[in-house]
Amino acid sequence: MGLEPKLKSEGVENGVAPIPSHSKPYLRLSPHTAPDVDAQLVSGTVLTSPLSPSSIAQNRTVRTYNGKDIYRRPKMPAPYSYDLRQKVINAIELDGIPKTEASQVFHASRNTINLWLQRKEHTGDFLPKPNRPPGNNHQITDWHKFKAFAQEHGDQTSAQMAQLWDDDISPRTISRALKKIGFTRKKTYGYQERDEQQREAFIAQIQHMEPEELVDLDEAGMNSQDSDYPYGYCEEGQRFHALKSGKRQGRVSYMAAWCHQQLLAPFSFEGCCNWIVFELWLEFILIPTLKPGQTLVLDNATFHKGGRIAELVEAAQCRLLYLPPYSPDLNKIEKCWSWLKARIRHCT
Repeated sequence: MGLEPKLKSEGVENGVAPIPSHSKPYLRLSPHTAPDVDAQLVSGTVLTSPLSPSSIAQNRTVRTYNGKDIYRRPKMPAPYSYDLRQKVINAIELDGIPKTEASQVFHASRNTINLWLQRKEHTGDFLPKPNRPPGNNHQITDWHKFKAFAQEHGDQTSAQMAQLWDDDISPRTISRALKKIGFTRKKTYGYQERDEQQREAFIAQIQHMEPEELVDLDEAGMNSQDSDYPYGYCEEGQRFHALKSGKRQGRVSYMAAWCHQQLLAPFSFEGCCNWIVFELWLEFILIPTLKPGQTLVLDNATFHKGGRIAELVEAAQCRLLYLPPYSPDLNKIEKCWSWLKARIRHCT
């Protein structure tokens, strides 16, 4: 056995086997023999030559292609089958065959046979060890505990979480464990000054309303500096340098309402919003699009209160509902502004 060239043609002479041009040859190494030969595919022929174990590590040429040698790292051989192991052990223990003779008959080295016998003596069986790649050896075994830990300390860095964990583990282990449980890195800020009880009461109030009854409205604005992309590509270890104006540029503001996945009454103007502009937009642009019974949701900005605002909304048979303080995230139109600003940056 040993190296067996699998070819469609026959007629091997002097260790050189011709390879048909219409077929792609490959070499098959018997799993029950040690790699005692080396093979080179050169110009359509297979050259076989015995090698000593010391020369195998020095000569790893697999094939020559276009005049260049391609080197490959030798692969880990497959383990011997359980059936073959059982035959060898039975021949030695039951039939009394010497190890040297069994090694020659079954093409297994004496050292391998000794290892099988030792494994049977220690474990009671001679099964092969699991031949799996050495993956990440996580030092975290209680994944329910780690998930609860990650939820509690999710605002910390991996290095800080490694210091807070009970056992001595590295930040890299924390990162791999977070990836294993499906946690990704992201963060959304809220305001420390907000009142959670008021937020819960507001959420409970709007939960019983139909989506088409709620009309979220707000205003936003951008200047020329806001439309600049804040990053740039350059070589590693260097900074991308760009210029921007140090003077205050003109601001463009816009306001609109959002109801049931639809944008209502969009309006833009130069400058900042104030009570007069908001009242005019409410009376002549937004209210004509409203339906009786709808609820206008807006924040606690100063120009959202006073004047004729409450009177205009009541005349349209609608009502006002103000957000809890420091709770812009409860206004659905905020996500629309983020999308709009991103589109404007992309177009400029």
